[in-house]
Amino acid sequence: MVRWLTSSLQRKLSVVVTASMIVPLLALGLFAFLFSSRITEEKTKLSGMDTLKQVEANLRYMLQDAENLSIFLIGERDIQQYLSRDEDHERDRLDILGRMTNLAASKKYIASIAIYPGRFDAALSTATWYEPDGGSLFYPSLPSGNADKRWTGVYPVRNYAGIQNVITLIRPIRSIHDYRPIGWLTISLNESAISKGWPALGLGRGEGSLELIGNTGEVLSSMDKSRLGLNVSDLEPGLITRMEKGLSGTTTYGEKERKRTVLYYPEELTGWMLVGMVPYEQYKSENSYLIILTAIAVALSALISGGLVWFTVRRVTRPLLVLTRHLSRMDPKRPLPLFQTESDDEIGKLGESYNLLGAHIEMLKEEIIRGEARKKEADLRVLQAQINPHFLYNTLSSIHWIALMSKESRIADMVEGLSDFLRISLNKGQDYCPVAQEIAHIRHYVRVQSIRFPDQFVLHYIVDPALEQRMMLKLLLQPLVENAMIHGIQPTGSRGTITIMIQKDAMVERMNILVLDDGAGMAPDKLEQLRANLVPTDERSVLPQGSHSKEKSKGEQLQLEHSLSDGGYGLRNVNERLLLHYGTDALLEVDSREGGGTRISFSIPILEESR
Repeated sequence: MVRWLTSSLQRKLSVVVTASMIVPLLALGLFAFLFSSRITEEKTKLSGMDTLKQVEANLRYMLQDAENLSIFLIGERDIQQYLSRDEDHERDRLDILGRMTNLAASKKYIASIAIYPGRFDAALSTATWYEPDGGSLFYPSLPSGNADKRWTGVYPVRNYAGIQNVITLIRPIRSIHDYRPIGWLTISLNESAISKGWPALGLGRGEGSLELIGNTGEVLSSMDKSRLGLNVSDLEPGLITRMEKGLSGTTTYGEKERKRTVLYYPEELTGWMLVGMVPYEQYKSENSYLIILTAIAVALSALISGGLVWFTVRRVTRPLLVLTRHLSRMDPKRPLPLFQTESDDEIGKLGESYNLLGAHIEMLKEEIIRGEARKKEADLRVLQAQINPHFLYNTLSSIHWIALMSKESRIADMVEGLSDFLRISLNKGQDYCPVAQEIAHIRHYVRVQSIRFPDQFVLHYIVDPALEQRMMLKLLLQPLVENAMIHGIQPTGSRGTITIMIQKDAMVERMNILVLDDGAGMAPDKLEQLRANLVPTDERSVLPQGSHSKEKSKGEQLQLEHSLSDGGYGLRNVNERLLLHYGTDALLEVDSREGGGTRISFSIPILEESR
């Protein structure tokens, strides 16, 4: 048996170890072969397009800002008045020039703002530009006639800091009164500010290039400043035809060492195109990186295989350890823990045998419990049988006739009520009785007590007629009425009222039962103690060590016995019967106020008329 078991486990271990080594290696090699180059290129394209979107958003912000600034300036009242005159006013010119200078200084990407009047020769410029020979102020080539706004290409200018490249927005200034041309406005953007930060964006991990191409194919901005102003058709023949005008996308351009991935994205305001290029050599470097990564992954797979071996051995031995732990921690008060079997091998069969053993032990325990219950029930019935009902009835009838013959009507009435009370209490051995019978039982009890305690209490019955023939557990109300009579009414020394109310719950199929008295009531501490005593004995919490242990003082024990004798036993017995027959939803609820009476209520299901 041991040899066969060992052989079975060895086969399992061999299969799992072999699979754990071969499957990860084959999967890793297949993944690297099929997807490494493709994923690398797609990842580069996605990240490159994201980069172009960021650049386009930044460029669009600059161009839109220049557009908004130009609209503000051409509509400015002082500029309109200045350009509408026939000659230059130096004070107005200096005031306008100061405001233009502040606007240009507030935006680092604006190289210059200039206004050229149409009626007199007095250019207003925030920057001093010179011709290459350093002789005169540089004026850009202004359009003639009624030409609309336009953007120039990139061109070099010279200032005190040297040569810089700018792109200029030229916009005609028209009179707001008759819409006739009165001058020109130019706003020049610094090309270096446009391309600032492009290398840091990391297009193609820093090995790619990024350029801004105008509508005519001119390179307006580039990471390579030597390409500024040149036409991309001369630099990259056939590239423009590969790009869809007005749309974004990717294409492949070039061959062999000059093969590149081209990414293009249009600028919304001007239609200019942002073009990024990533050389294919970069993918080779990425693939070499993947080769190193694969080697590391293979090494990791070897470690994983070792881990799988350890896991497999643990998986085989752990159920045995769990089974041993279950057997070593057997508790006579609790069932054996269920052993979860996950396989059909020898260990699984052993676990099934263990579960069968536990089920058999539980069945024996249940039989013992049922036997003890039947024994207690038999003892109770023997005790009840000791009182012969017929003998008791005959004796009470004899006393009743003797009392009548002696003209003792009170004694006769009391004996007759007691006889009816006992007859209904026994109820032919049945546990349940109709609500009407339970009320009749209370009437007979009250009949006896009213003779014993004349003119001390009065009972009111409020019972829903629809519930009179519904079944309920017998002898529930008498202990509650007795408690109200003895512990509620009698201590006051005056006549009291007890009310029994049985009504149907409109929301659920239950009957609500209430016993209310206007007697002495209880103090809050006594009420809390009574509520604690209603809890069944087997549900009470275990007392802690110390002052509440077995060394409790004699005075405390006497106080507890007094609280139980003060109506506690009868109420607790009713509470336990409700729990056993109806569950926790039917337990007693006791409310009382010192000098304001006591209210005891419970709710039970509405049963059929026979049970």
